[in-house]
Amino acid sequence: MQGASLLQAHGRRYRYNKLLCASRWTRVRQVADDKRTFTVKLASSGQSIEIPEEGTILFTLLEHGVEVPFSCGHGICGACETGVVSGEPDHRDFILSDDEKAENKTIMICCSRSFSDELELDL
Repeated sequence: MQGASLLQAHGRRYRYNKLLCASRWTRVRQVADDKRTFTVKLASSGQSIEIPEEGTILFTLLEHGVEVPFSCGHGICGACETGVVSGEPDHRDFILSDDEKAENKTIMICCSRSFSDELELDL
């Protein structure tokens, strides 16, 4: 085999032009409208923060001075996992299982949004 486009049989990863390419197939599911705002309420203080259209919970909270843990910003590491007190999250991460998403007990705030107008978080 030649070049950078080799199949690494043991890792089952494909390389093309020195970039690692991976695929993940998931079921098609309903997602919340990115073109609407919603409110995140912080359970510890009662503070409400409006999440703008196409904005993320994580970066909006950071902009408002709320310190929250995070790492990847794409829903693949789990560092920003946050408890949900009330509301219906729109889970867009790759960490939680389908069962965990259905329970609506936690949310990855870096990439997920909300189906409900208000989402109260354990922050």
